[in-house]
Amino acid sequence: MNSNRSSRWLEWVLLALVLVLALWLRLADVAARPMHADEANQAVKLGGLLAGEGYRFDPSDHHGPTLYYFSEVVARWRGENNLAALTEFTVRLTPVLAGVLAVLLLWILVRPLGRWPALLAALLLAVAPAAVYYSRYFIQETLLVTFTLGAFVCGRAWWEKRGLIWAVGTGGWLGLMLATKASALVLVAAACLALAACRRTSRTPWREVAVVGVVAAFVAAAFYSSFGTNLGGLRDALVTPFAMLGRVAGGESGHEKPWWYYLRLFVYQKQGGYVWDESVLLLPALVGAGLGWRRGGLSRFVAVYVAVIALVYSLAPYKTPWQVVNLVPGLCILAAITLASVRRWVAVPLVLVVLAGLGWQTRQAVFLRPADERNPFAYVHTVPDMVKVPAIAAAVPAGPVKVIGREYWPLPWYLRARPAVGFWTEPPTDCDGVLVFVEADQAEAVRARLKGNYTESFLGLRPGVLVVVFTRVGA
Repeated sequence: MNSNRSSRWLEWVLLALVLVLALWLRLADVAARPMHADEANQAVKLGGLLAGEGYRFDPSDHHGPTLYYFSEVVARWRGENNLAALTEFTVRLTPVLAGVLAVLLLWILVRPLGRWPALLAALLLAVAPAAVYYSRYFIQETLLVTFTLGAFVCGRAWWEKRGLIWAVGTGGWLGLMLATKASALVLVAAACLALAACRRTSRTPWREVAVVGVVAAFVAAAFYSSFGTNLGGLRDALVTPFAMLGRVAGGESGHEKPWWYYLRLFVYQKQGGYVWDESVLLLPALVGAGLGWRRGGLSRFVAVYVAVIALVYSLAPYKTPWQVVNLVPGLCILAAITLASVRRWVAVPLVLVVLAGLGWQTRQAVFLRPADERNPFAYVHTVPDMVKVPAIAAAVPAGPVKVIGREYWPLPWYLRARPAVGFWTEPPTDCDGVLVFVEADQAEAVRARLKGNYTESFLGLRPGVLVVVFTRVGA
């Protein structure tokens, strides 16, 4: 009895240490990286929600609303009640907390396989480069991962124990998934195929299945309708999967990549002295997939689920690096199955090698080169020049600030504290202002229309995109 109690205490202590590590990796210097254009765009939408302008789901260019509503709670808790008051720390705190919750949920999900596989899986997710990097990113992906794991935890309990409470929990998490990104449908389909590969011979509880569906629909509808204030959002939510399918199936989005793009995120590559290699996670995960298929149950479910997602993502022309985070929890489980299945004298050095490899990559990607274009996760990322913009704007007197260019995000975020800011994709007739930011290829046209005296300077926006800054003299 004492031995079992000591073992249980040790498990809880180790889990607490894993969660503290996950929190530290996700929270340390979280505000230091420049805001990506996508982050800035969503932060400005959050600012509108805080200002009482409400939220209306846009099916053509934005993902689901959960990120904004959960972030509104965090922002108000921190006393940041409008766009000008928002900080990078606050907007990124929501995915940070979701990322830590994902580690805990993964441990709960894997715990029936044994304490060591569960702790190993949680530890791997805590330090995995992609999981850490995008848990510090104000986008929907980490929330989607967390809600998916929550659905799996409740779904597993429901499938094994039955009971209305677990069905309601599964439906609630599923509804949050659907209200986060339309691509959640891919994850749901992959889970259904994985479940079919593990299906038991017992009768399907269709009444409880219906409960799952009703709860999921209710939760998703609540978010998409802005909690009843925008019923048109329900219609728009139904349109979104078709828009997503058109984009993913091969539209001219500019994000088309070869089939092996995601595989390359895990294998050795070198760019300008920057070495990237996550094979220390991929190789044991591949072994774990074979072991998982043979063992059946949850292990087989995870193996099939990861395989289906990897196949769908690889075949779809549309690819962005943050989608890979949906693969990472499954890879962590499969790698943990491998590491926990070998003798302890072999497992310990193997675990240390895996952790050292992942930790080194996380240090490079997250802390040393978070906005470096050689970083495979820093996708068309804002360059550090942009963090100078608030100081530039604060140094000029009151008056109109104009931003001209087809590409100007994240400038609206960095100019959020400045009143009287206007945005144009083409040079207007009147280009004058106390401060004018112009995309470099339009600078000549703007220069010809300026009537005052200006000094000129340059700022990088993203790799290959330069901004000319006209500052009025004597304004």
